[in-house]
Amino acid sequence: MDLVLLSPWDLGIAAALVCLLAGLSWMLRLGIGRQLLIAAARSTVQLMILGMILKTLFAQTSLGLIAAMTAVMLAVAGYEVMARQQRRFRGSWGYALGTSSMFLSSFTITLLALTVIIQVKPWYQPQYLIPLLGMLLGNTMSGIAIALDNLTRNTWEQRHSIEARLMLGHEWQQAIAGIRRDALRSGLIPIINAMTTAGIVSLPGMMTGQILGGSPPLEAAKYQLLILFLIAAGSGLGSLTAIWAGSRRLFDERQRLRLDRLSAHKK
Repeated sequence: MDLVLLSPWDLGIAAALVCLLAGLSWMLRLGIGRQLLIAAARSTVQLMILGMILKTLFAQTSLGLIAAMTAVMLAVAGYEVMARQQRRFRGSWGYALGTSSMFLSSFTITLLALTVIIQVKPWYQPQYLIPLLGMLLGNTMSGIAIALDNLTRNTWEQRHSIEARLMLGHEWQQAIAGIRRDALRSGLIPIINAMTTAGIVSLPGMMTGQILGGSPPLEAAKYQLLILFLIAAGSGLGSLTAIWAGSRRLFDERQRLRLDRLSAHKK
């Protein structure tokens, strides 16, 4: 089956639906019409630029250019993790915590998938590396952001209970154990829901793209399963790393709760 190419007119029809939705938002005074149009414009510019960059990368397969692009992807994802939290860690910790957690999880799992599972040669072929890393970073970013937000927000709200446990002689791990468990669960809920409903409620994006591109449905399903399993592992390992390091940061060497290491105002 030949791939059906989309014209600017085809995309314009879809964009008109977004403009219609923005108009309805303005009529109903929902207050999100402007944000909707900005988001649509940003996604258009970003994806078109990405398409041109990937076209160059696919033609050259330059390790230096690929490394630069993956570094930019990681840097932006790290900022988004920090920006999505109501109460974030102050200073460089607010940015470094999510970024390092994603690097340790997403990059490690992507490298494992490329060298051991898919066995593409060279392993840094951009048509495999960039999409796979992008999906892992995007989903791991969401899981880590949700987990850290729950950790810092619940710690702030339950600070008196935590301090009471510390005064009773509990170690810091015991004083915050329940909050850490809840934070980890919240970080894994999105990917658990995605795996549970895949193929019944929803047809995942990668499988849809491969089918539209002409791949056999069964092969598309296999690749989608691979991606879901890798995302689950990345989200879990990333959230574990972020929650462990973040909860340790909330206490000093004398096991005192240090809320001054969190931002004082909600975003």
